[in-house]
Formats: sequence, structure tokens, C-alpha cells
Amino acid sequence: MLNEKLRNYKLILASGSPRRQQFLKDLGLDFEVRVREVVETFPIHLKATEVTDYLAKLKADAFDDLKPGELLITSDTLVWHNDQGVGKPENADHAFDILKSLSGSTHEVITSVCFKTTDRVDIINDTTLVTFKPLSDELIRYYIDTYKPFDKAGAYGIQEWIGYVAVSRIEGSYTNVMGLPVDKVFDYLNELT
Repeated sequence: MLNEKLRNYKLILASGSPRRQQFLKDLGLDFEVRVREVVETFPIHLKATEVTDYLAKLKADAFDDLKPGELLITSDTLVWHNDQGVGKPENADHAFDILKSLSGSTHEVITSVCFKTTDRVDIINDTTLVTFKPLSDELIRYYIDTYKPFDKAGAYGIQEWIGYVAVSRIEGSYTNVMGLPVDKVFDYLNELT
């Protein structure tokens, strides 16, 4: 359905994330993956959605050679907790510290998606509240040792074991926590003419 509506566009997903790629496949979309290296730095005064909006656009700006008819999709996901961004862990100790800080509390998962063509740039974002029940050190270490969540914002993947045993509440889009607010992406693409 959506693929037919977008027949005049060549979709390009600028993400190496297998989850994001699978989401677009599940929407029945034909797309090409093109990834470019971008140094993901942002002004320190930015907060929450300002950070992800900025980074999603920064990733899109790396594609200054789009051709007419190409539609680029970039995105950025951030865990926001205690008024600061929580990125990907540097190592097992850092992952432990991150998960310990999320234990027994609620944090935000924010994803921004940038859509870029040769003549327009649009950014959408979504925020999901995720509550973790209190976690023992043993559970945290088991998760880190078994799942090695070093490529994940906030040091966890909600679709993994920790999502089953630790997440006690979620308010908002589940797919957003996995890196793409699929319902909002669908709505944007469905309204595109």
C-alpha cells in the first residue's frame, strides 16, 4: 500500500541499524541503505528533543548530493534521564553504571526522524516514558555479560531479556524505544504526495 503511494520516490535509509531496516521492510517499503560517517556532537545547551532533532538533521546534512526524487530518512535516538542524555556505554562498567541509574525509575526515550529531499527537510520526533523496576546488581551484570548492550543508547534493548524482566511500565510507542516511531513515520510517508 505505502510502497505504491511512494512510487515516485527512491527511499534511502541512512542507518546501519538492523531494527530500523526491519521496520521499513515490515512497512512493505523498498529502500536502499546508505550510511555515511558523521561525528555526532551537538551544542551543550540543547536539551531532550532538541538534541535528537539536531543530530537527525546533522546526519541528513551529510547527504548534500541527493538527486531529484530521492527521499532520505535519518534518525537519532537518545535516552534522557535526570535532565541529561544517556548515550551508548563505553564498556561493561559504564553499562552497569547506566543501568544502575535507570533502575527503579522512569526515563524518556526520544527519537527524531529527519526526511530530506532536494527541496525540503522535515523533522518529526516522539518521546516514550519507560519505567524500570528496581534491579539487583546480579540481574544487571547478567544482562550485560549475556547481551553485551554496548551499541544501544541507555545500555539496553527493550526487545531483549531486560525488557521482559525489568520494564514495569511503558507510556508511548514501543517501536520508538527500539529506535524508530514507526506509526509516525508511516503517517508522514502516507501523507507525502
